[in-house]
Amino acid sequence: MSFFKGARSALDAFRNLARTSTRFQQGSRVHRAGSPILASGASKCAPDVAPCLPLVSRRFGCYGVISRSQGNPFSSGAKRFYYVDRYQVQHFQPRGPKRWFRNPRNVLIVVLVGSGAFITVYFGNLEEVPYTKRRHFVLLSRDMERRLGETQFEQIKASFKGKILPPIHPESVRVRLIAKDIIEALQRGLRHEQVWRDINYASPDAFEGSERGAHDTLMALSDKKSEKLEETWSREEELLDDRWVDQSRKKGHERGSKPTTSHLEGLNWEVLVVNEPVVNAFCLPGGKIVVFTGLLEHFRTDAEIATIIGHEVAHAVARHSVETITKNLWFAIIQLVLYQFVMPDIVNTMSSLFLRLPFSRKMEIEADYIGLLLVASAGYDPRVAPKVFEKLGKVTGDSALRDYLSTHPSGKKRAQLLAQAPVMEEALTLYREAIAGRGIEGFL
Repeated sequence: MSFFKGARSALDAFRNLARTSTRFQQGSRVHRAGSPILASGASKCAPDVAPCLPLVSRRFGCYGVISRSQGNPFSSGAKRFYYVDRYQVQHFQPRGPKRWFRNPRNVLIVVLVGSGAFITVYFGNLEEVPYTKRRHFVLLSRDMERRLGETQFEQIKASFKGKILPPIHPESVRVRLIAKDIIEALQRGLRHEQVWRDINYASPDAFEGSERGAHDTLMALSDKKSEKLEETWSREEELLDDRWVDQSRKKGHERGSKPTTSHLEGLNWEVLVVNEPVVNAFCLPGGKIVVFTGLLEHFRTDAEIATIIGHEVAHAVARHSVETITKNLWFAIIQLVLYQFVMPDIVNTMSSLFLRLPFSRKMEIEADYIGLLLVASAGYDPRVAPKVFEKLGKVTGDSALRDYLSTHPSGKKRAQLLAQAPVMEEALTLYREAIAGRGIEGFL
């Protein structure tokens, strides 16, 4: 008996399927006979469709609900909304996000909420760089930045295991003492009990012999005569421009805002000297300084080493690492949009030339300026700095295209900017006060 019942159920299902197919073919013949169709794949209302609801408008005819079981005997009976237009053609209502976004009210809500969230995140993460007063947007929190630096520091110690000089090694002691002077100068520069007067807004007579100091620095960079040197480094031929520093500082003074320094509070500063012939040094977020012995072989005086360490510490002061991460996120979004219209190779090349590299060179100039103040406040002659960067450029291999195709400006260009910029006069004043035993506070 169960066999006959099963066979009968299968036969009934087959008959229903055949009947449905016949109705579909009849509807198709009606459409081919000249009935207009406004939606692709739509069929004419079948006689067994549920009765239409009251008319809403002459255009849309009627609305109703159709059960899937009428078209498929094996379905679970799910229902889907549809409407019939004035040509008696059935249209299914769209489902999913597209249907939701067709409502103008929903779109307005999304725009308002999204704009509010964007404005809150943007202005909540705006910070001001010390000294230059430049405002930048960073997404990573200070705790995250510190953890990233500590993680990278542990990885470096693991990768250079066996090559790290012991703490009692003479080079380790020397580098650690120089770094200590720089850190103390940084902490002194962040204290604001005594306000530092800005040279750009003081009277021209505030610093006696300032022009002489810049001239002496230029003369120290070359054995040529001063006229030929200044002619070679004329302002009209500059590939890089540092005027944005003065403009940013003026805007910062007009705003009256204070620089962001909370990420420098409570840092556990550490110094590591690695026995590798690499001409490099860097400062990780969280106060982790790494110096390679290859750098010490080319720069032997304390003032030269202090200049490089001060530059690297300035990167941590300005939070350049996390700013780079944030900028790379925006660059990636811009690239994804341009990929839809331009070849990926062209987009990658253009974004590197016009976005990533200029931004990196700008950060290097900013670190040069902040580092120069730290070096001078620590009691090291700031007039050595231009000579150091010019020498560094020769060691690493300067070229005429470096100002365009490198993450760092050429050593010659960096030396020129530091020698002629007003920051050199500020640094000389800090240096004179430091060697006289009167450290100036709050200069950052």
